[in-house]
Amino acid sequence: MGLTNWMRAGLVALLGMAATACVSYPEAPRYSTRPMPGYGAPGSNAPTYGGAPAPPPYEAPPPATAPVERIEGGALPPPVSSGSTVAPPAYVTPSAPPTVSAGAAYVIQPGDTISGVGRRFQTPVQILIDLNGLGPRGAIVPGQSVILPDSAVDVGPDPYATGPTPVGVMVPENGIAPPPPPPPSGNPALPPPPRQPASGGQTGRATPGSVSLQWPVRGEIVRRFGPVGLGERNNGINIAAPAGAPVVAAADGVVGYVGDDLPDQGLTVLITHRGGWRTVYGHLGSATVDDNQDVRAGQQIGTVGLTAGDGRPSMHFETRRMRGDEPVAIDPLTVLPR
Repeated sequence: MGLTNWMRAGLVALLGMAATACVSYPEAPRYSTRPMPGYGAPGSNAPTYGGAPAPPPYEAPPPATAPVERIEGGALPPPVSSGSTVAPPAYVTPSAPPTVSAGAAYVIQPGDTISGVGRRFQTPVQILIDLNGLGPRGAIVPGQSVILPDSAVDVGPDPYATGPTPVGVMVPENGIAPPPPPPPSGNPALPPPPRQPASGGQTGRATPGSVSLQWPVRGEIVRRFGPVGLGERNNGINIAAPAGAPVVAAADGVVGYVGDDLPDQGLTVLITHRGGWRTVYGHLGSATVDDNQDVRAGQQIGTVGLTAGDGRPSMHFETRRMRGDEPVAIDPLTVLPR
């Protein structure tokens, strides 16, 4: 009897729980389980989420239209009618680069460089490379014969070109005219001297020959002779020295010019010497001589200035030799004492 009561009580509890569950379950789902008519169509009342309207349906943009423009090309030649001929256009042969005539050959010595050979024989390095097929590096070896152009002139041994003078090469001291000057450097032309210097107590035209030059001032070489890039060329050397240091005449001569009218030269003194030689002293701080004044070798003509643009006090020095009416620039290091 007790067991039957317990079973009856359990059954009543299960029925109560089932009734409670049925009462809490909704009679119908809160959201539709089928497609809603008109949903998503234009003008329909689409449902909202969180109070914000649903985004409009995506519509692809219309295809872009390529611009259409008139294109004009070159006119075609007229058609050739039967029985007639049209001559083809004449072929124009491109002009060949200027050629350089070959001259004597210089034998390379130990320690020589192609730039030293160019300086000594007043010839651009590129011409030596082209004449001898040396390649872009201009490599040379001792004992090799380097062909020189027929316009080469030997201005004397260079520290990096110490071999003997080749037979047939012009030497300034023998009275033969030097070759044409190098390509223009942009440096201004020097004014002509009023007269030639006296030599040995005699006046008039000086006899051809060389002069013995001395340094105008002692100091470090901060710019060398030759190309300096961008088509420019340094026609002399720049020597650094203390500002105000004395600058002296390199040889006996006559002052042909004193002034600062030459562009990019600063205060300049030009002296003419026997044998057609000239020396130029540029970017001076002061000048102590006048036009047409006779000067002696070692005589002070001015002082070192600050206008050369070398980052320190310095002066510009050139050595030139006349070729007719044209002064030819020669590397001062080849004619100054070492």
